[in-house]
Amino acid sequence: MKTHAVLRMTKQRQIILEELCKLKSHPTADEMYQILRRKMPRISLGTVYRNLEILSDCGMIQKIDVGGTQKRFDGNADIHYHIRCLRCNKVEDIEIEPDKKLENTARQLSKYTVLRHHTEFIGICPSCLAASPA
Repeated sequence: MKTHAVLRMTKQRQIILEELCKLKSHPTADEMYQILRRKMPRISLGTVYRNLEILSDCGMIQKIDVGGTQKRFDGNADIHYHIRCLRCNKVEDIEIEPDKKLENTARQLSKYTVLRHHTEFIGICPSCLAASPA
């Protein structure tokens, strides 16, 4: 995780952060762009992408890489786990206490300074299961 000494919180950046924090859907940058255009009709897709990356690099939000699909973003920067549907790629938070022992083990078994970790569970969501023929 990169950190910047001082992040200038522009009006656009503030609105992007506020809108992302309201959502639990873990939107893509394209989805955020569609949402943000309602409040800021002149905002560009490039501005949304760039600011989501900056906020992620600063640790203010999380960027979720969901294996080959578009990255998703999470307004909750605290360590927490996600579950992703293999069929529709929906990503949701899963309420499991983060495992600090895992970080300690990684520190002991490597020469890395471990800053944080992420865990993703993969499965089939209830909607996709219901849509599947038995």
